Formats: sequence, structure tokens, C-alpha cells
Amino acid sequence: MTILPVPHTAIIVVAAGSGTRLAAGAPKAFVGIDAHSVLRHALDGVFAAMPAQVIVVAPAGLEGEAATELRAAAGDRADLGRVVTGGATRQLSVAAGLAALWADVDTVLVHDAARALTPSSQIDAVAQAVTADTGVIPSLPVIDTLKKVAGGTVVAAVDRSELAAAQTPQGFPRALLEAAYAEALHADAEYTDDAALFAAAGHVVRHIEGSARAFKITTPADLERARQLLAPPVRAVGIPLVGIGTDVHAFGGEGNLWLAGLEWPGEQPLSGHSDGDAVAHAIVDALLGAAGLGDIGEHFGTAHPEYAGAHAEVFLSRTREMLAEAGFEIGNVAVQLQGNRPRFSRRRAEAERVLSAVLGARVSVSATTTDGLGFSGRGEGIAVTAIASILPRDNDMNSHVPRE
Repeated sequence: MTILPVPHTAIIVVAAGSGTRLAAGAPKAFVGIDAHSVLRHALDGVFAAMPAQVIVVAPAGLEGEAATELRAAAGDRADLGRVVTGGATRQLSVAAGLAALWADVDTVLVHDAARALTPSSQIDAVAQAVTADTGVIPSLPVIDTLKKVAGGTVVAAVDRSELAAAQTPQGFPRALLEAAYAEALHADAEYTDDAALFAAAGHVVRHIEGSARAFKITTPADLERARQLLAPPVRAVGIPLVGIGTDVHAFGGEGNLWLAGLEWPGEQPLSGHSDGDAVAHAIVDALLGAAGLGDIGEHFGTAHPEYAGAHAEVFLSRTREMLAEAGFEIGNVAVQLQGNRPRFSRRRAEAERVLSAVLGARVSVSATTTDGLGFSGRGEGIAVTAIASILPRDNDMNSHVPRE
């Protein structure tokens, strides 16, 4: 079917890489994660985003396979898709995609198929942030301690506060990106990504918050990580374990309020080492307590500056990984927050969807006031209690359960 009106945004999905480091016996984009390939998962995210022209840049000889994946992901948006053949370098592949743009397109997103699990919300956010003279990339803060080395010697520390880990899609105004590509190709200059090429032409690139799920599948370990994230829940056996967590934060932070994994513009923020999300923090303590893995302060406290300012997704994703590594599956989580603000009921379902998606388990959230009693009743902050159940993944894990 034909989509009207014609979209003014295009997404170039670069899938022409050889995947040498993945060593999976096929070009990276065509390696299977589960029942579907890396490319198919990437395209599923693209077509779940806003309507856009979608151009897949495929390796020579695999255009037919790419077209099959494109049609399967596109559904009734198939008229928006096209496959073109890539070049010898990533830069030449993107140039091939640019040559296939419709005349109506004024915003171009360049997306690596290898970032197969990128949320569609991130794709939409990048597209919406592009302006007529500014490019946009999603990024995550660098949490590792970085060192500058020469040979086998550490010669200096690197200030990670000035660094960010770039992701895709990267978005640009079409006219400026095409001109920057023409300039780079004429000068025979190669750049590590499209943002670097765009900036080298004298244009501004801004960044917005990225997603932990938008990691790049480059090595066998990355592929295994993607498979684990997409794997259906393992049937848990054994005795359920239960943990309880509480958290309290006073109002008085900077920026907007973050609570239950959601941003609440216009609401007074909570203070804290990270974003002050008391709901997420109580959930973390409940899960860690159930598994006997310590508490939030041990794993995410002030001794871990890499988590300063981090949001719920970072804490909860890492906690879920820790439980999986210890042999546990999350059963369910129930949370109650006490506070006069924000008015939580209107976004309850949204919060439950976000938290459940990150944890891969059912999360229910309730809210109450205290009839003006206590610090929460006086509007000084928010208190949260969470109860979580977890289950061992197999009978061997029953050894975690104390026996009389």
C-alpha cells in the first residue's frame, strides 16, 4: 500500500559490514540472534518507529536476503522500503543510501543494523531532535575508568566526564549531510562515524540520552548478550524467595523529577546520588535482598561514581543481570510509594509498562498519601516500599535456600 503523506524522514540502515570480529561465518547483519537475524531485529525497531523511508544497505550478493527481511519487518509499510548495495567502506555504503533518498526527505537518520535491539523510542527521539542546522546522536555516559597508555605503560588518566559513548541512529538535516559527504568523498577522508564527518564540515552535533539496549553486536559475547535479552523466560522451579526494599528521598534535586522510570516535567525533583528515583531504588534493594546479593549501596552507592545521575533503566537492567548470573529469575515486584506529589494515578499504567519491560517480569505500582502525616504528608519527600519474589532457575539453585 502507499503511505500518504510521503514521510519527510528517511532511515538508512547500514548492514553491509563483514562481521569479521563476530566470526559467525556470515556477514554480521545476517547472523541469527534467535529465530530472526540481526538485521530483522534492527528493522523491527525501525518500522515500530514513526513512518519513514527505510533504505537497507546490504553486502553485494545478499540484496535478496536483505529484501526478504525488509518485507517481513515492514508489513503494510513495505512501500517505504528499499535495498541498495553497499560499498567497500562504511562511508561508501552510507553514500549509496543517500543516493536513494526520496526528494521529499529533509531529515536523515543513519542506523547501524548491528545495534539490533535499539528501542523505537530512541529512533523517534533522534528524528524529533534534528534541526535545520544541527545533527543529533544518542549517547551514554562512560562509566569505566579510562587511562591513556603508550605501549604497556599507563601515562595519564582520562577525564570521563567529558566523554560519551556514541550510539545510533545518528540524525542530520539532509542538505548539510549530503554536502558533508560530498566534501569527505572529494577529499578522500575517512571518519569513524557520521557525526564526526558532519562535525568536520563545520556543523554542530548535539547529543541526547541513549539506551543500554542499543549496544552494538560486534563480538561473540555481544551476540550472546542479545540472545539472553531476547530469550523467553526460563521455567523456574524450586522455592520462591522474597525480598523487601525501602527507599526515601527528599525533594530538592536539580532538573526534572524522575520516578518509577518516568520523567515528570514541572515536578520538583528528588535529591540523590543518581536521579533520586526512589521507586527504582526500592525495587533494586528488594531484588538484591531476595537473592542474598547485598544492597543498593554496595553495588550502586557513592563509591561507584559511574552511576551518578543514572536513571532507573541502568540500575534495574544491571540488577536483573546480577540475578541471572546468580541463577535466579524474577517472579514479580509490588511497589507502594507514599507522597502527595506527583499525581501518580494518571501515569500508573505507563510506569508499570516501563518497569516491567526492563525487569522482564510483572511490576505493579500503587501510590498513597498519608493524610498530611509525616515528612511525606508535609510534602518534604517520598517514601517507597517494594516487595519482590525471585525463583531459582533449576533444582541446583535450591542450594541458595537455607534449610533447617
